[in-house]
Amino acid sequence: MFDLAPVSLWLEDFSAVHAHFQQLRSNGVTDLQAWLDEVPERRTECARRIQVLKVNQATLKLFEADSFEQLTANLDQVFRNGMQGSMSELQQLWDGKTTLHQRTINYTLSGKPLDIQLQATILPGHEANWSRVLLSIENITALCQAQERLAQSEAYTRGLFEHSPVSLWVEDFSAVKILLDEVREAGITDFRVFTDVHPEFVDRCMREIRVSDVNRQTLEMFCAPDKTTLLARLGDIFRDDMRRNFTEQLIDLWQGKLFQQREVVNYALDGSIRHIYMQFSVLPGYERDWSLVQVALTDISARKKAEAYLEFLGKHDVLTKLYNRSYYADELNRLQRRGPFPVTVLIVDLNSLKQTNDLLGHAAGDALLRRVGEVLNKAVDRPASAARIGGDEFVLLLPGTDEAGGKNMVEQLDRLVQLNNQFYPGTPLALSMGVATCHEGGQLEQTIHEADTRMYEAKRAYHSGLQDRRDETP
Repeated sequence: MFDLAPVSLWLEDFSAVHAHFQQLRSNGVTDLQAWLDEVPERRTECARRIQVLKVNQATLKLFEADSFEQLTANLDQVFRNGMQGSMSELQQLWDGKTTLHQRTINYTLSGKPLDIQLQATILPGHEANWSRVLLSIENITALCQAQERLAQSEAYTRGLFEHSPVSLWVEDFSAVKILLDEVREAGITDFRVFTDVHPEFVDRCMREIRVSDVNRQTLEMFCAPDKTTLLARLGDIFRDDMRRNFTEQLIDLWQGKLFQQREVVNYALDGSIRHIYMQFSVLPGYERDWSLVQVALTDISARKKAEAYLEFLGKHDVLTKLYNRSYYADELNRLQRRGPFPVTVLIVDLNSLKQTNDLLGHAAGDALLRRVGEVLNKAVDRPASAARIGGDEFVLLLPGTDEAGGKNMVEQLDRLVQLNNQFYPGTPLALSMGVATCHEGGQLEQTIHEADTRMYEAKRAYHSGLQDRRDETP
C-alpha cells in the first residue's frame, strides 16, 4: 500500500535530530530559531541528520527520479538553499508537536519548482526517539498558480477601481428592492403617483442604501480626507435637488431599468457644487436582489460652466452684461403673445458716445457702455429685462407695468445715474430716455416707436441744453 499510494510518501528517521535536540537543551538552548540564526550553517547541519529510509513510486515520479538511490543522492537539488524547507518541521518538533504541517517549495531533479503541502506524523511507538516519521507530499503547484492568478486578477481589478479617472461607488440596493417589492405586492400600480403621495417612502429608500466602497477619485471629487469621513457625511453630498433625482431613479428601477444614466447635482464637503453625470448599473448576476450595484460619477462641472457661458453669450452682450438684440426680439414676441399687459417700454440712449470715442478713444467709450450696463442691471429685476440693441441704444421691457410704473423707472434710472457719476471720475454718464405703455390689445411695435420718438425728443433737448451751456461759457 505504501509503494502504490497515489501521493508522495516518505519514511524517514529523525532519531539523530532528536538526540541533537536533547544535547542542545542540555547545553542551555531554549530558542531554536535564535540559535539557528546565529550561525546559518547550523540549519544545513541539522537537516542532514534526517535519514530517508524509503519513498514510494509516486515520489520518484513527482521528483523525476529513476530510483531511490538517484533521489537520495541528489537531495540537495530537491531541498535547495541549505534544506531550509525543513526548518519549519524542526521548529514544530522542538515545540513538542507530533503532527507537522508545512507549505514550501521543492524542486524536481530537472530543476522544475514544485509548490508542495507537507504533512508529517511520528508513527505510534516511536514518539520517544522519532525513529520513524511518515511524510506525505502533495503537489499543489496548480493550486498555487491558480491562487496567484486570482490574486493578480484581484489586484488588477482593484487597481482599475482605485485609479479610475471617474468616481466609482460600490453599493447594496437589496433593502431598496425589498421595499419596492412590498409596495408592488400591496397592489400599487402607479408608482409615480405613489411617490408623490408618500414622499417619506423615497426618504426611507435613500436611507436603506448601503455604500460598500468608493475609490480615490471619489475622495478627490468630493474633497473628503478619507472614506470614513465621506461615508459619515453623505447627507452633505446628496442634498437639495437630489431627492427629486432619486425619485426618478426609483421609478426607473420600478420599471425594470437596471442601467440608468442621468445628470444630477451633488455637493463637495467644502460646500462647492458638483454637476455630475451619473451611470447606475446593477451588476450582472445580481439582478434578483440588487445586492451589488456600481455607480460611476463623472464631474461635468466644467462642461456645465462652458455650456452656461455659451448660453450666456447667445443671449447677452459681452461688454455690458445686458441681454442682446436676439434675446430682446424673442422676448418682445413672447410678451406680445402672452403679456402680462400692460407692458411698458423704455428706450434709453447713451449721450455723447461718439464724441467720447473721438476725443478719448474707444476704451473710454467702452467704459461708459459698461457703466450703462451697471445702472440698468441694478434697476431691473425679473420679469423685467434690459437689453443693448445697438451701439449706444438700450431698451427696458417692463411687463405688468403701467404708465406710473414707467415714470417711476425713469426717476429711478436718473437717481442711479447720479450715484454712478459720483463713483467714476472723468466723463459723466448721461442718458436720454423715452417711455411708452402698451395695454391689452395694443401692438408693442407701435409702443416701441412711441418710446423711441420720445427718446429722440429727450436727446435733442439734452444736446440743445448742452449747446446753450457752451454758448453761455465766456
